Parts: sequence; C-alpha cells; structure tokens
Amino acid sequence: MPALATGTGYEPGFYDLLVSLPSQLQPHVIHPEDSTFLKDLFGEKSLYSLIKIHDILRHYEESKPLPVLDSAVTLGSQLAELLEGKLSNGEIRELQQILSKPHFKSILSVHDTVAQKNYDPELPPLPEDIDDDEDSVKIIRLVKNKEPLGATIRRDDDTGAILVARIMKGGAADRSGLIHIGDELKEVNGIPVDDKKPEEVIRILSQSQGAITFKVVPCLKEEVPSKEPKVFVKALFNFDPNEDKAIPCKEAGLAFKKGSILQIMSQDDATWWQARLEVEANPRAGLIPSKQFQERRFALRGPAPALSLKRTPSRRSFGFRRSFRLSKRDKKTNKAMYESKKSEMYDMADVPTYEEVTPYHRLAGAKHRLVVFVGPTGVGLNELKKKLLISDPQHFGVTIPHTSRAKRNQESDGVEYHFISKHLFETDIHNNKFIEYGEYKGNYYGTSLDSIRSILSKNKVCLLDVQPQMIKHLRTAEFKPFVVFVKPPLIERLSETRQNAKFMSGKEDKGSVRPFKEEDFQEMVRTSEVMENQYGHLFDQVIVNDDLSIAFNELRMVLRTVETETHWVPVSWNHS
Repeated sequence: MPALATGTGYEPGFYDLLVSLPSQLQPHVIHPEDSTFLKDLFGEKSLYSLIKIHDILRHYEESKPLPVLDSAVTLGSQLAELLEGKLSNGEIRELQQILSKPHFKSILSVHDTVAQKNYDPELPPLPEDIDDDEDSVKIIRLVKNKEPLGATIRRDDDTGAILVARIMKGGAADRSGLIHIGDELKEVNGIPVDDKKPEEVIRILSQSQGAITFKVVPCLKEEVPSKEPKVFVKALFNFDPNEDKAIPCKEAGLAFKKGSILQIMSQDDATWWQARLEVEANPRAGLIPSKQFQERRFALRGPAPALSLKRTPSRRSFGFRRSFRLSKRDKKTNKAMYESKKSEMYDMADVPTYEEVTPYHRLAGAKHRLVVFVGPTGVGLNELKKKLLISDPQHFGVTIPHTSRAKRNQESDGVEYHFISKHLFETDIHNNKFIEYGEYKGNYYGTSLDSIRSILSKNKVCLLDVQPQMIKHLRTAEFKPFVVFVKPPLIERLSETRQNAKFMSGKEDKGSVRPFKEEDFQEMVRTSEVMENQYGHLFDQVIVNDDLSIAFNELRMVLRTVETETHWVPVSWNHS
C-alpha cells in the first residue's frame, strides 16, 4: 500500500481503515479472484490520490478562503504589456516567457473560473441565418476518445436523409442521452451530410478527434424505455465482425468465441442484437447476429458432415468406443443401434447458435452433476476413469452395464453386469430405459438410465462415457451433465507416446487386443476432429491427453471446480 503523509484536515484513521479492509473482508470472500480484486483496488495509488483531493476540497470548504481578485488573466495580460520592451534584465525576460506560456495562461483561467464560480459550459452560438420554415434542430457536442461513439446510421429510402439507425447500449451516445434512434443527421463538425452516403459520414466521424459537433433534427417519435430483463446466452459458434459481410457496421460488431457468455442488451432489431461479453467490465454493447438470423445463415450453408456409425468390411471404425458398438452387419442390428436413426436425423436438423444460460452453484447435500466423457477410441477414456476411481473410490463411481447373455461361472450379477433376459432387455429398450445399447454376437449390451441414477443417489460423482450424439438425451435438469471431451495430441506425439500401448476393439472379442497401427492414429485424429466440429458446442471442457498424468491432474482440478464453483448452465435446468 502506498504511504500517505497526513496533515491538517486529514484523518489518518481513514487511511488505516483502507489498508486493513482487504484482510477484514477476507472471511467473506468466496473466490480467490475476488480477494485479488480487493487488494488491487485498495492498493491503487489513484484511489489514495482521489481521497487526498477529497480531503483538500473539504478543507477548502471548511476554511472558505476568498480570492484576492477574480481577474488573474487580465492582470497577467497587463503585466506582460508593461514588461514589453524591457528585456535588458534577465529576470524580466524569464518572467515574460512564463507569462506567455499556454499552460500558465490556462492556470490563470482556471483560477478566474473558480473565483467567479462560473462553471456553466459555454455553448456555441446559434447560427443567425436560420430559416423560419426550417425544422427545429438540436446542436449536440460530444467528446470522442478512443472508444466508438456507439451509434449506427442509415439512409432513408424515401427521403434520402441520414438517420440514426441504432444506439449501442452503454456506448458514448447512449450515455449522453442526447442522440436517439430516428434523429436526422444534418451536419458533422459543420460539414453538411445531406448529399453524402452513410459510408462517407462514417469516414468523417472516424477521422474526427476531440469534440464533435452534430446538427440533428430530433425524431418526433418518442422512445419507449426498454424494460428487457437480463438475458445471458452461451455462444455455440465463433463470430468475427470483420469477416461478416452482412453486418451494418464492422466497428460496432462484437467478436466472440464458441463458449463465450454474452449478456443480451437489446433484441429490438430482428437481425442484429446488441450484447456485451459477460467477463468484461466495459458496459458498451456490440452488434451480434440474432438467433433467427444466424440460424437462417447456417441453414443456407447446408448440414455438416454426419458422424458415421456404419462399418465397412475393409475398414474397422477405430474412431469409436467398442463397449456397446459392435454388431453384425444386418438390418436388424443397424436399425436398433442406440435409436440412432432418429438421433442422427435430429442432430442434422439441430442448428447451434445461442443457448440461454443462468449461473448454477451446487448446494450442499444436492446430488452431484453427471460427468460425461466423450472421445475417440484409444484416446484414453477408460484410463482416465480408472485413475479417478482409484484416487477416490468413495467419491467416484461408474455404471454397471446390462446384458442379455448368460452369466459365466466366475461372474456375479451386479458386479461385471446386470444379467437380464433378452425379452426383458427388449422391453426396456421399448420403454426408453437405456441411454445407449447395442447387439454383439446375438446378445444385447447397454447402459441404463437407472444405473446412472443409482450412482448419483449414493452421493457419488457418476463417470460415464458415451457417443457424442447421446449427450443431448442426458442434458436434463435431473442429470445436469458436465461434458468432458478428451482429444488426442498430434499424430507425431501419438506415435511417440503409444508405441507400446495395446488397442482393444471390443469388450467381448479378446482376440482383438493388439498394438496400435499408424492408420489407427489417423482414424483417431480424424474422428476427434469430426466430433469436435459437430458436437463441440456441447462440450464444457476439452482435455488433450498427451501425457496421462498431466491430463489426469487437469481433469481432477476441473472436476473440483464443478463441485465448488459457480458455472453457467442451460436456464431450463434451474426452472425444472
């Protein structure tokens, strides 16, 4: 903390209080970043400077000093005239130089303003040649700094007038309260704009610095104050206004990445919403494409390539987990796989743009969120789950799958599998009791929703790995899934780190365990890219499994924050 000298009128106790505030507030601080913020705030030199200025002004008010004269500027000018021509003395020359300096003249001017208490701004005089029939005009002067003015303009198709199209929430124009939507722009810094295109007016504004004077004809239509509630959305795509040809003003656009949390400030325009990034303190809004507009644009681009589940005789689909995904290549099995036909058609029609979200913090005693793992086969999902289970078996749990095959001698019901009849399995399929299932060598294997509920009811974190198209079926208020996508590193690193690793293509096919081949790595990377492109908007965390120990430590840290910190979740999860 900066040291402060105290004198007449100061209160040392107040400064001591500021110094001690961070430590006194520490017990009430939940997040480490809040503690850092408080320390930085109360340690800021500018804060102490403001307090000193406040104390000096208060002391000034209490002592109520009277100015010796209120015309120091006039006195300075008179003195300069008296010294004119008397330059033989060096001290006289130095004094004359001081009196002629602009900064010294400004000090004298400020002195006179304070002495005369003349604080009202001087407005430019109204032009004398105003036509009686001319519309009422308003002269507005705004000071432009580095931030944009926060308004866009358009040309009226009928009259050709330049009109204010929108006011950006939180921008300079909005904060001034002087410019409104529909106002007609007549002049900018004395330059008429009646015959100019919007692009030319924008160029004039961009080249202007300091104070900018607008001459406008006020819009007769009275603006209704916006009463829109606070709406937060999670962006499900990337947006760069500089690359968008449809945006009305690139400078007014707001760039964001997939996963960014945006506060929607205005939805008045059906095509371009106004929003701000939730993590930024800047209140100024920027333009983003509206949900409906972006959906139309995505639809025109055509569907993304589907993530194929089919196998071909000449190529094994190494990109996919084999637990419940191997089946005979017949019509019956393909039709039944994971309800895949309806699921895939829905995926192709689903256009990700924005998802309304709300803050969520798990309450003490509440069920844990389901942790869902997604990734291509061979990336290390099972290894990460095993390490989590070994690290804390009382805290983490995994589901026990169901099967319709007969129990073997060394197996126990409810340990390796839940063994049920084929008829009962098919009944449960019909009743949608499985999140995913498959058929292998004439027997069904699957993961039931009740097995997930069983783990969560024991106050454990349920670890589940599924195909990415199953995520949407789990995204409910009941499970509140936290989705972790585990992706492989570059192929060069895969060749280095998995030289001696074994690859198991199926749970039951013991003969399929073999070392990785180069084509396995290529398929793993390709499948990872397709998964991320098609389902990346559903992933809450992406972990690159280059080194298993590093990936595991990152995963443990992430899961700890899921349980202890506030996260953004779909708004429907809190309202259900």
